[in-house]
Amino acid sequence: MHNLLKLQSKLVPEMLSVMQNRYQILRSISLTEPVGRRTLAQMLGTTERILRSEAEFLKSAQLIQINTTGMTITAKGKKLLLGLDDMIRELTGISQVEQDLKNKLGIKEAVIVPGDSDDSLIVKEELGKACAEVLNRCLKNAQIIAVTGGTTMACTAEMLTAEMGQGKQLLFVPARGGLGEELKNQANVICATMAEKTNGQHRVLYVPDQVSQEVQESLLKEPAIMEVVTKIKSADIVVHGIGDAITMAKRRGTSQNAMKKIIGENAVGEAFGYYFNEKGEIVHKVPTIGLRISDLYDKSHVIAAAGGKSKAKAIESYFKSAPKSTILITDEGAAKSILKEVS
Repeated sequence: MHNLLKLQSKLVPEMLSVMQNRYQILRSISLTEPVGRRTLAQMLGTTERILRSEAEFLKSAQLIQINTTGMTITAKGKKLLLGLDDMIRELTGISQVEQDLKNKLGIKEAVIVPGDSDDSLIVKEELGKACAEVLNRCLKNAQIIAVTGGTTMACTAEMLTAEMGQGKQLLFVPARGGLGEELKNQANVICATMAEKTNGQHRVLYVPDQVSQEVQESLLKEPAIMEVVTKIKSADIVVHGIGDAITMAKRRGTSQNAMKKIIGENAVGEAFGYYFNEKGEIVHKVPTIGLRISDLYDKSHVIAAAGGKSKAKAIESYFKSAPKSTILITDEGAAKSILKEVS
């Protein structure tokens, strides 16, 4: 079937383009429903007039419903999406890019979503959905899941469902201290959302992201904090983001001296408070309470999620020292930049 479509696309090249466009609209509605035409047009970077025409086609095919609250996907539309996912990935070459990226980084698996999250909010939602689906694959009964903060992790939390946690007694914990971030992107809030979505439990770690050695030693003497840290260290699954070094340093309110060091040492990536240069060498480390990269090597599953071509160097630098058992969730923008391909 896929080979037939490839042959047809050579004879009628616009066919594949139309199919991809309608598939993306349908998938975007499923991620953001109920959603209005104007909002979705802005997210997809198209005009409301073009979207109206495509939406009417999808409605006539009984794939979506349109009412006063916005567009929603029908059961028929959901079934079609499931059937199209693998086909679209193969036809657009994403499956091959996944294999190439996996080989280049030397990791367990690479999962790529279409587009570039630097350019589209919808792609960020896609990253979150893909990350939630991979996490669901790894979930078993009575597991502890450690999660970092960040926008991609916040999107992932929103994509979890009660079915994913049914009968599993899951416990979500923040991977490290992180007060100071925007509230919705803090690990404590994200863990609470994940627990709520899956009917699980969560613990909080109310400590700053950056603390002095003296403060760290003092905090670790507190029984309540020590109890949470023990659970964090014993996590079965770790789900985390990868940040751009300068962006993360600014977000943390890094001191002037530390910022000079991060810039002077040409740091490009950040994860778990470690800053890496393009060779993957650690050039700066933030004193923090929680997981360290060395703690990841004995975990059953490690899932990293980051996208956008602006994160390409950060992702590549991190994986030069990160566990090779990691599953990476990213997008075409980052993947093709890492592979030095033209999108």
